Amino acid sequence: GRLSRASASGGRAARGEQGRLAIGFTSSAALHPFVPAALRGFREALPGVSIVLEEAGTGELVDALLHERLDAAFVRSPVASMANLLVDPVLDEPMIAALPVGHRLSAETNSPLPLAALGTEEFVLYRRPAGPGLYDAILAACRTAGFSPIIAQEAPRLPATLSLVAAGLGVSIVPASMQRLGGENIAYRRFGDCPGLSAPLHLAMRRTVLPPVLARFRALVRRMKHEYPVTP
Repeated sequence: GRLSRASASGGRAARGEQGRLAIGFTSSAALHPFVPAALRGFREALPGVSIVLEEAGTGELVDALLHERLDAAFVRSPVASMANLLVDPVLDEPMIAALPVGHRLSAETNSPLPLAALGTEEFVLYRRPAGPGLYDAILAACRTAGFSPIIAQEAPRLPATLSLVAAGLGVSIVPASMQRLGGENIAYRRFGDCPGLSAPLHLAMRRTVLPPVLARFRALVRRMKHEYPVTP
């Protein structure tokens, strides 16, 4: 009767087939097709687990992990400096130039663009107040290419950056998966000289014995990572 049902559901929880998983992600992580694919794969494999999703900036997500409001989070920046977090690298994608349509460099979208060609341009960059992340990687790559970028605007989130580029306020450098947000007013170009510009995606968790349901999710992400094409 009730007892055998209870022990059966206890067994399912111990195997990670039942329970609740709270997963966070940054706005740019959510735009990489890997993240929705992982969530969909997990939901199909384990329909007994209820998944709660939350989008926020990296700083807020790390805070929510440490205070046990989230079980795991997909983040862009390396948060390895957080000693109490376990951070699994998931993938690294190239970064590309986003230009307003009609810009002098927007025509030859099939040929690679030298980063130095953006030396005199005004930039719209995405800056997270809580930490460096992609912003510092872009600045470092520009310096390596021999210039310091002229920053006309800073946006709080990556999608907002693209809106400002589309409005003609400047050029930007964004993860390649952002092309899916395209819009007809933006042209994208890959870089030719590969200045070490890449955008990582990590899965962060608390450094503790993982609950069975989270261990199952982590294993699924690891499995998918090996099957996943590197460029979106």
